[in-house]
Formats: sequence, structure tokens, C-alpha cells
Amino acid sequence: MVLKYSKFLWVLLFTLFCFSPLYGQRDPINVNLIIDGSSSFTSVKDKITPWLIERLEKILVTGDRVTVWSAGASSRVLYTGTMNTQSDRDALKNSIREMTGADSASDFSGALNDASKRRGSPETQVSSGYSYTLMISAASGLTTLLSGPQANLLRFSRTEEFSGWRAIVVGLDIDTKVRRAAAAFIQ
Repeated sequence: MVLKYSKFLWVLLFTLFCFSPLYGQRDPINVNLIIDGSSSFTSVKDKITPWLIERLEKILVTGDRVTVWSAGASSRVLYTGTMNTQSDRDALKNSIREMTGADSASDFSGALNDASKRRGSPETQVSSGYSYTLMISAASGLTTLLSGPQANLLRFSRTEEFSGWRAIVVGLDIDTKVRRAAAAFIQ
């Protein structure tokens, strides 16, 4: 009899833990989304847009602050907002859907540099201070970035290749956080 109640208690605790609203939640973060603004983007936009919107639906939580850049001949901010309501999410999706690539070059360096500078700015930060930077590049869009002075910002990055385009997660300022954590661990 005790074994039966014990099993029931474990199943109940497991169920409460797994389906609790606290399970799997995280603090809000800053999301930097840098999208290729060159004419190369136009040919792959129909592939990129649904993938990107689905990806954002999976990762965004209430309170995340999102900034979307168009990396065209010069980088410019297309959207900035905090994801508090469904209308905030819809505005973000619309800014992505309405984006066009018309420029002859992609200024990923300017957008990455701007995103890097915004990390330390209190008015553009969420309480956690963490950032997630995702760059979307047409196949030929990274040439100037890789040969320029901002190439070091890609030291900590992960690239996912698709047909005609790339998604690159960039770890901005991750080296500083790793050094601090290592120093705290050693002491």
C-alpha cells in the first residue's frame, strides 16, 4: 500500500514540475536581428522569412527587447520593441515581412558594431543584460565583414548553412563573460 502511494506521489511531483509555469522560463534578453539588405536577399526572402518567424516564435518570451537591422549599403534599424503583447510580436513579424533587399552591398560590420555598442547602453538593455544576435546573410553577403575590422566580433559564432543563405548566431561580448566566470571559479 505504501509503495502505491509513493509511486502516486512521485508521478504527481513529476507532473507538477514538468507542467509548472515556472519550468523552462528564462529572464528577458536583448535580441539583435541583423538581416542582409542587399539585392541578394530578394532571391531567398521567401525561404528566410518563414524560417525566421518560426525561429523567433520559439525563442522569444515576454519582456525580450528586439532590434532589427537592415544591413544594406549602410546599416539602419528597422524595428525596436519589447515583446510584451501579441501586437508587439505582430509588429516585429510585419517589419521582417516588409523588408526588401535593394542595395548593392551588405553592411554587416556597421550593424554588428552598433549592436555591440548597444550592449552597454542602459536604455536599450533588459534586466538580465544578456544578448542573442542572429545574422541572416545571403550567400555572398559576408565578404566585406570577414575582411574588415569587425571580423573579430565573429570569433564566437555558429553558422547554419541553407540553400542560398546563412543564419549566424554571434556571441557578442561572450569572451568577457567567460573570462569573468573563469576568474570567479579559480578564486
